[in-house]
Amino acid sequence: MPEGTQVTNSKTNAAPKVNGDIILEARNITKIFPGTLALDDVSFDVRKGKVNVLIGENGAGKSTLMKILVGVEKPTNGKILLDGEEITLNSTLDAARLGIGIIFQELNLCANMSVVDNVFLAREICQNGVINRKEQREQAEELIERLGQDISPDALVGDLRIGQQQIIEIAKALAQDARILIMDEPTSALSFTEVEVLFKVINELKARGVAIIYISHKLEEILQIGDHVTILRDGKKVTEAETQNINIPWMIEEMVGRNPAALFTRKERPLGDVLLKVEGLTLPRAGGGYLLDHVSFELREGEILGFYGLMGAGRTDLVDALAGARPLATGNIWLDGKPVLGTSVAERIEAGFVLVPEDRQRYGLVEPLSVLDNMLLSSLKNYLKGFFLARSKEKTAVEKQIKDLSIRVANPQQPITALSGGNQQKVVVAKGLLTHPKVLLLDEPTRGIDVGAKSEIFEIMNQMAEQKYGVIFISSEIKEVLAMSDRILVMTKGVITGEFSHQNATEEGLVVASALDSPLEWRKEIWNRKVNQ
Repeated sequence: MPEGTQVTNSKTNAAPKVNGDIILEARNITKIFPGTLALDDVSFDVRKGKVNVLIGENGAGKSTLMKILVGVEKPTNGKILLDGEEITLNSTLDAARLGIGIIFQELNLCANMSVVDNVFLAREICQNGVINRKEQREQAEELIERLGQDISPDALVGDLRIGQQQIIEIAKALAQDARILIMDEPTSALSFTEVEVLFKVINELKARGVAIIYISHKLEEILQIGDHVTILRDGKKVTEAETQNINIPWMIEEMVGRNPAALFTRKERPLGDVLLKVEGLTLPRAGGGYLLDHVSFELREGEILGFYGLMGAGRTDLVDALAGARPLATGNIWLDGKPVLGTSVAERIEAGFVLVPEDRQRYGLVEPLSVLDNMLLSSLKNYLKGFFLARSKEKTAVEKQIKDLSIRVANPQQPITALSGGNQQKVVVAKGLLTHPKVLLLDEPTRGIDVGAKSEIFEIMNQMAEQKYGVIFISSEIKEVLAMSDRILVMTKGVITGEFSHQNATEEGLVVASALDSPLEWRKEIWNRKVNQ
């Protein structure tokens, strides 16, 4: 623990004396779901004009506590006090009326509605019983401009990329003019520039006395924006401290209960023959130009190939095209020396490709289904017995994945929505592994999950590589790409502008390559470096 760190005693649950008025108090909150103790006698104070950070591994109870604070869930025991008075919350509308707003971790938007309609959904501005659409549109424009975006208020939310949708979710919360604003993973899909703008807005809110409750797995962000940190582990509050007195290793150790140095390890391994060869992969852009502009590369057996680039660089388009999700894509693909002819998702799964998508809610899961049913969606044909499904075989396969991936679930029939974000992500990974792929395509697999779950995802990558599978790994976290990749390709505007081995890759090199426009510029950059050495 860093010298001078001030923490609570986890046995007494007493908070240290700190500056700042307490506006909201959760006192001795316990929440029991069938088969699960989600929160165990947790107390949590929210200070006015401060960023009150709440961290912990997935399944630690963070989102459950937040749902209680906005009326989505009711505590089994305990109470909530606002301005010293006990309150009862039966819905998010009750919370909103008291000035408590929330940005949920999983986007809560209507894809078939416009931006402005989403921002003011259930809180329409009315005059004489008629919605004032002009006023709503003007306010939506102001909010979007405040967040540094160029998004039309009339655009359909379903047509926006996930980072832009996250911006709309934030605008929706800001429109409530809340006294207390809960931000659950607000930056998980944002670019570096978008995060900077959000932090500027947070500082403006703090200056106005708004209390921010901030949940994030990006620990560097927490030290940058947070004022006070509370840590949960396995449903209990273990400690809290002011951010000026702590560091990242301390936070990780308190969250996971073990040395952080053991969490992220890349394993050296010999690489085999070329497993995947891609030549001239091209995807046209609506209105002209290319999302993928004649991309060519190779992937070897046992190799973890990282792709790095800024938002819109073409990384997601690349893995979508390989997985068969982009029917307009053209080019030549060979897997195990044989041409890949099928173009649909089902045919690509049959060939040996499987994709873990960036947006698990929209593309990775079917929310009304159970954990078991979600896990088996892509491999049902493997469990047929005549015209019927072999339930015992299904159960055995699912239970093995739950054990191997350490998925926290009461039983396989539990609804997928009852799981934390990190455990949902592991279900999506398990669904892919049950297809027995040759190439695993991972698009931002660590988005919105904690360091412990990240470590488990990385271990899966290592295991797949050791078994001679090929792994293509996309991440916006430059440190993750550098730590886990055997080789790194950098993309900009649909083309590959840089290539690095694990040994010669640096943050500076990746950033420079991501700012270039063409492979020719990259070759000039390499030449200039050699000349100047």
